[in-house]
Amino acid sequence: MSKKVAITGMGIISSIGNSVEDNFNALIQQQTGISRLENFQSKHVNEIKVGEIKLTNEQLVEQLKLSQENTFTRTALLGAFAAKQAVENAGITDINEYKTGLISSTSVGGMDFTEKHFYEYLTDDSLAKYITSHDAGDSSNKIAEYLGLNGFVSTISTACSSAANAVMLGARLINSGKLDRVIVGGTDALSKFTINGFKTLMILSDTYNKPFDDNRKGLNLGEAAAYLVLESEEMIQKTNKEVLAYVSGFGNANDAFHQTASSENGEGAFLAMQKAFKIAGLNPSDIDYINVHGTATPNNDLSEGRAIARLFENQVPDFSSTKPYTGHTLAAAAAIEAVFSVLAIQNNIVYPNLNFETPMQEFDLIPNTEVKSKEINHVLSNSFGFGGNCSTLIFSKN
Repeated sequence: MSKKVAITGMGIISSIGNSVEDNFNALIQQQTGISRLENFQSKHVNEIKVGEIKLTNEQLVEQLKLSQENTFTRTALLGAFAAKQAVENAGITDINEYKTGLISSTSVGGMDFTEKHFYEYLTDDSLAKYITSHDAGDSSNKIAEYLGLNGFVSTISTACSSAANAVMLGARLINSGKLDRVIVGGTDALSKFTINGFKTLMILSDTYNKPFDDNRKGLNLGEAAAYLVLESEEMIQKTNKEVLAYVSGFGNANDAFHQTASSENGEGAFLAMQKAFKIAGLNPSDIDYINVHGTATPNNDLSEGRAIARLFENQVPDFSSTKPYTGHTLAAAAAIEAVFSVLAIQNNIVYPNLNFETPMQEFDLIPNTEVKSKEINHVLSNSFGFGGNCSTLIFSKN
């Protein structure tokens, strides 16, 4: 990269914790956040497990000190919760002092409002305000408004690679000089629509997900939000701020194979990783840990595994999926895993791939299954979305 892009703040809320510290402690103590659905009714409640945040919307509203008349969807509430943490962690007291932007990503958007009020809003004018909160951009605008941000605001919705693309766009805007700092990340809440949709695709597991296991049955949906503050090298020199890690590389590619499935040979994943290495100026042998996309679906793990085996050949570094902890949080996935990647660098830790028992037959790849201490300078994090949108981020210590 022509310029370094520093990470100076992080914020997160997921099923394993309501702060960065809580999430890290759960990861190293191997405490999963996968459970039964509690916050709303679903006919599938006894058939599936989810990564649900055990805070109601009312509790989130109270913690955020919002008016009871607010129209924040659950997606927006979670996003505001995590983004506020990130801004505070970065030591930002005047968010408009420098050229600052927000790039937020979501898939669910305001579906929780839509599915609740859809049938009545045509005859009840008071419900219209909830329906207008449906679109993806509304949550981004709400988060920016909550933070008091007057600058650039954008929304990315490329399914499960969304937050990775938000990080990528943020880094590009800083490298081009368009912005001095960018708050990047993603937020998604659980909803009936997504649960029913993934159930229809027959890729939900009725038990705990088992990434890269030969007997994997599918994913557990989750909800989460996470944001990182990216700042230019010039800003770091000007403010003498502590740097948590750097975004050193990124890549995006599309294997154009299927509406929902990845190609079996992992072409899109391979190309995304290859591009990330080129931008970072690194070789595969430089990577100390891979936070794999690892959804535990038959298709994803096969596709991603083949791409990793092809790119790293006989030198595949330690890798694991953290989705057995949080579930698959859709557009937020790459953001929470970016936080996990930075924490891995800061603490020189490789996280365990929970629930793994039996190696896959198609290749000789075995994820790390215990908390492992080692020097970590570079972490590669993969995120792949429906429609073949594949994105890779590389985070570095220096």
